[in-house]
Amino acid sequence: MRTARFTLDPAFTVGPVDPRLFGSFVEHLGRCVYTGVFEPGHPTADADGIRGDVLELVRELGVTAVRYPGGNFVSGYRWEDSVGPVEDRPRRLDLAWRSTETNRFGLSEYIAFLRKVGPQAEPMMAVNLGTRGVAEALQLQEYANHPGGTALSDLRVEHGDKDPFGIRLWCLGNEMDGPWQTGHKTAEEYGRIAAETARAMRQIDPGVQLVVCGSSGRSMATFAEWEATVLQETYDLVDHISLHAYYEPLDGDVDSFLASAVDMETFIEDVVATCDHVGARLKSWKKISLSFDEWNVWYMSRTEEQVGALDWPEAPRLLEDNYSVMDAVVFGSLLIALLRHADRVTVACLAQLVNVIAPIMTEPGGPAWRQTTFFPFAQASKYGRGEVLDVRVDSPTYATERYGEADLLHATAVRGEDGSVTVFAVNRSRTEPLPLDVALNGLGPASVVEHSVLADADPDARNTLAEPERVVPHAAEGTTLDGGRLTAVLEPLSWNVIRLA
Repeated sequence: MRTARFTLDPAFTVGPVDPRLFGSFVEHLGRCVYTGVFEPGHPTADADGIRGDVLELVRELGVTAVRYPGGNFVSGYRWEDSVGPVEDRPRRLDLAWRSTETNRFGLSEYIAFLRKVGPQAEPMMAVNLGTRGVAEALQLQEYANHPGGTALSDLRVEHGDKDPFGIRLWCLGNEMDGPWQTGHKTAEEYGRIAAETARAMRQIDPGVQLVVCGSSGRSMATFAEWEATVLQETYDLVDHISLHAYYEPLDGDVDSFLASAVDMETFIEDVVATCDHVGARLKSWKKISLSFDEWNVWYMSRTEEQVGALDWPEAPRLLEDNYSVMDAVVFGSLLIALLRHADRVTVACLAQLVNVIAPIMTEPGGPAWRQTTFFPFAQASKYGRGEVLDVRVDSPTYATERYGEADLLHATAVRGEDGSVTVFAVNRSRTEPLPLDVALNGLGPASVVEHSVLADADPDARNTLAEPERVVPHAAEGTTLDGGRLTAVLEPLSWNVIRLA
């Protein structure tokens, strides 16, 4: 196997990592909320019904911004149903997931959960622009953020929350280009209501940060045209545009699945080009940032049949994908793609946090455990803080049906404030180890602190209720740093974290 190579130099950087790149997503979908983060009566639950075992894992995972309450759910969401005394909250049909929503967990409980996670957990609230509009968004903003002295802010105080929630980051709807969305709109229709909502929300607080809906995926027929039309209306009023992408092996095409990040990086670059084209046309100096606020490995082809069979249950088992080592390697590659574009991707949300296509799984009344995908996210969040260095790989390639020739090595590197360097790397080869040679020019690290690997002789190995620790990272041997040159061998089908100091 030919050696894969790249050079790191502090003079060549991508940009700083925004902590919100390690965000996640809590939607009222399946068991993400109920028997996920919230289960009164569970042996570890606190007085507010938050599961303590889940809380510990969420902290370990290192999530930052947490998007809520959807997702498709938000397009039928009535925020006022989710506040006040729990016994007075109405039960509603959730059209998005053919379920019954009890509203036992609502806005106040969401904020309380984030405060328990820690100060790094920032709220990211979506407003309903599907079945509702400007007035309801303003009412929610006033209830959540105004200190007091008005009907809605005083109502929040009356409900037991004296302090404002301080929500700074707001999503203007969700996937409004999708025909599956309740209240689906054309680009022109959505662009106008998004602009009107943004303008009004800034009248209450000029400092809010707003995310406008981009395309639901790069495969949408209106992709790029949608972004251009929406941004023509909203460019000077918003800060971010959203991207959503999920990946699975289609028709058994594993080789293309392993190269999913090729599509993700192309998606990012296409949206950046579209944003900058609109900015140029408007003669604006402003640059729109990207909010990749839904991403994951998701076996989506199973979902439609699952949802269609439901008859309005409460918190059904939906989208509970059990992730393999192969899934975790692809997942790690998607994290690398986000870091490689940290100059423009400033928010990203792993969808979702618990049970629903999630890194954390729970059993009602029972334990919580880490999926294979937990480990790449936790390591990237912990060690991927600082300045992303520009990585241009010289790698052997392999053939894929969907993306042509793809590099076997997918990699990035982050330089910390203390001068340490962390290399994140994936070997996409299913059968062969990949020798790696990295030249460090003008960088301080003198030794290898750790080389952690997620790989297994069985690429289908996974963690389950019966075997919650079947797959865990292990230490690699033989990795050296000598004379400014890092050498390592990456195991077949592996996620690697190499820490240098």
